[in-house]
Amino acid sequence: MIVRHFLRWIQTAPAGDRADATAALARAYLHSDLGREDSAAAEAAMITLLDDPSPLVRRALADALAPSEDAPHTVIVGLLQDQAEIAAIVARHSPLLLDAELVDLVGAGAPLVQYAVARRDQVPAPVAAAIAEVGCLEACLAVVALDTVDVPAFSIDRIIERFGEDADIREALFARADLSAGARQALVVKLSAALSAFVAGRAWLPEDKAARIAREASDKATVAIAATCGGEGIAPLVRHLRQSGQLSTGLVLRALLSGNVRLFEQALAELSGLSLRQAAGLVHDRRGAGFRALYDRAGLPASTYPAFRAALDAWHEDGLPFQRGGDAQLRRRMVERVLTAYAPVADGELDVLLAQLRRFAAEAARDEARAFARDLVAGHEALDDEAVEFPLVAAA
Repeated sequence: MIVRHFLRWIQTAPAGDRADATAALARAYLHSDLGREDSAAAEAAMITLLDDPSPLVRRALADALAPSEDAPHTVIVGLLQDQAEIAAIVARHSPLLLDAELVDLVGAGAPLVQYAVARRDQVPAPVAAAIAEVGCLEACLAVVALDTVDVPAFSIDRIIERFGEDADIREALFARADLSAGARQALVVKLSAALSAFVAGRAWLPEDKAARIAREASDKATVAIAATCGGEGIAPLVRHLRQSGQLSTGLVLRALLSGNVRLFEQALAELSGLSLRQAAGLVHDRRGAGFRALYDRAGLPASTYPAFRAALDAWHEDGLPFQRGGDAQLRRRMVERVLTAYAPVADGELDVLLAQLRRFAAEAARDEARAFARDLVAGHEALDDEAVEFPLVAAA
């Protein structure tokens, strides 16, 4: 009887009053001890309210029902078909939605609905994957901003591919503890490209020079990332580099000149198709023939072989232990030895590798000077601390 009077009343009542009455009806359905007939009548009334011309009424219904596990699923589904502002309320809060329904919402929903799904208290991995594939920027950012959301590795790669140029996305991903080395390296490339475009756009540097500087900065960062990889992390990183076309001759040479022989060996294994153990054995073949065969099988340019050969000879002649990890800094003495050995066979002033080796030498010298300055400053600070302590000791 009450529901019948309600349905008659809403036909002429103002929208604001209808919204208040709708909220009261929904609360009564959820929290009052209604009989079976009254409960069915209230549900039918709420289904009817889905067609109310005022969004105030339909929003009131969504606000009241969305957080409840006892809400009628039929009404919830109807609200999801409403305008984005109303559907987003249900998408954000309703505990009744299945993972498949959430995936469908992401695939067909407006950006506001996608963002609402991404901000749910729990975002299952399949839903996170759907957001990574087709979700808007804001939804992807919401998903990756919290470590508590289980985002599959391939989905993170997809987000980087789609939105890696966005600074907020990069910052959020860099902060994730589960970010793979390959994904971190891909973000570095996106960052380098963004900086290169910014510098070239301001006409601070010619476009080709800005791109070259950015590429070499990416290579340096890649070697640094490889140095932090665990025993099983280096192979996926190198595979990612090859698949993305970044496993260049310059990067492989930088790895060797930085002392990161583990990256060097894995790169040659990836390019040649040999196992890591086979490649490492050929790299350390003192007779030289084994390394040349590996080098040729890897498809590296014949013109740059003298530089690689000189680098390996420098290691062997100096008796320096090979570092399995290394770091990103070029080793100045090694670079200069390679430059000295390669310069006589270089193809004149237009030799690209010769120019790169000269830049490597300058970079190594600057890194060495910075390290020297840091050590010098640290030494002076230590002396200053001792000078402060002496009078105190004497006074005692």
